[in-house]
Amino acid sequence: MADQYNTNEEKILKDSHTKEIDLINRDPKQINEDVVKVDFEDVIAEPDGTHSMDGVWKASFTTFTVSKYWCYRILSAVFGIPVALLWGFCFACISFCHIWAVMPCIKSCLIETQCLSRIYSLCIHTFCDPFFEALGKIFSSVRVVLRKEV
Repeated sequence: MADQYNTNEEKILKDSHTKEIDLINRDPKQINEDVVKVDFEDVIAEPDGTHSMDGVWKASFTTFTVSKYWCYRILSAVFGIPVALLWGFCFACISFCHIWAVMPCIKSCLIETQCLSRIYSLCIHTFCDPFFEALGKIFSSVRVVLRKEV
């Protein structure tokens, strides 16, 4: 039973670093849905009354689509892994700073300000509350009547 538990634990640890990638849906959170989704019709359009020859239109559609496809593929093949390495390094540095510097600093400030807020609250309740209660009692007997004279 213990061996089975260790095997499952190792599998869980291994799976967290070797997550399966969906090769069909490569933008599952749709972060680039409206940004870089550019087709021929989004860039080049001929209004009514201004049309090129059908052969030119078809050839330009094919040229645009194929050149965009292969240019992206070549750029991603050449630069994809180095850029992914740089972004991985960048986000690792951001995570490191956030975990080891920013959050401890914020926690420390919260601890210190909590002490100061208690002292401030004590001073307000001690000195201001009696003053405003006295003012309230003084003005509690004031009655305001609004009359409309015609």
